[in-house]
Amino acid sequence: MNINFEEIIEEITLLSTQYGLKLIGAIICLWIGWKIVNVLCRALEKWFEKTDYDEALETFIHSLVSMSLRVILIITCASIAGFPMTSFVAILGAAGLAIGMALSGTLQNFAGGVLILILKPFKVGDFIEAQGHSGKVRSIQIFNTIINTGDNKRIILPNGPLATGSVINYSAEDKRRVDFTFGISYDDDIDQAKALLGSIINADERVHEDPEPLIAVHALADNSVNIIVRAWADASDYWGIYFDVTEKVKKAFDKEGLSFPFPQTDIHLHKATE
Repeated sequence: MNINFEEIIEEITLLSTQYGLKLIGAIICLWIGWKIVNVLCRALEKWFEKTDYDEALETFIHSLVSMSLRVILIITCASIAGFPMTSFVAILGAAGLAIGMALSGTLQNFAGGVLILILKPFKVGDFIEAQGHSGKVRSIQIFNTIINTGDNKRIILPNGPLATGSVINYSAEDKRRVDFTFGISYDDDIDQAKALLGSIINADERVHEDPEPLIAVHALADNSVNIIVRAWADASDYWGIYFDVTEKVKKAFDKEGLSFPFPQTDIHLHKATE
């Protein structure tokens, strides 16, 4: 078998000339394009710094734009290099379908993140309660939302259930109602207790005068007469008022002789007659 080395060399030269130049062009295009994408991303960051956009939305848009531009750049360079794009797109679509089915939960979290950033049920810095956890929103990412609890534990919540489930946003309103329930003995004077509670609530400057605080008998319970106190205040003063008033009521009731009854059970013994 005779091997014609000249023909082989000519074929290699032809292929090198035909595809080598395309490959070099694709590499140059990739290098220049990557630089341009970085410049555009930095320009986007500077534009965000000058505008008053939501921090979480800025991060999401920046990541999405950067990822999209790089994917488009890679596909363009592959086309310049001479790869058959029809087959490439078909393979990419099939792979995307398979990956999408395998990562359905992750895609759900991605969609949830988009909905959260668009509808804005909460924002960074809000104190929320969701999925059995409560804390201050630290960041809203594409797939997860990170909150810090009151004792500074970090909790990562998936955006899918967060977007479709119930969320309590304690920071959405400027005012909150502080609710108390105090129980007194059936032997105590109700009017005296209500007057004492009123003096304590009205003496606190953080409590709003409008709406006026409500003090009323709520229930005649098994062991106590329950009196409710409902006062409006700034949301930031909620816990301060709750703790201070609770302590002041205990001290005032002790001083005035009003009692907090303990749960009790009356047992009646009957002597059996013969």
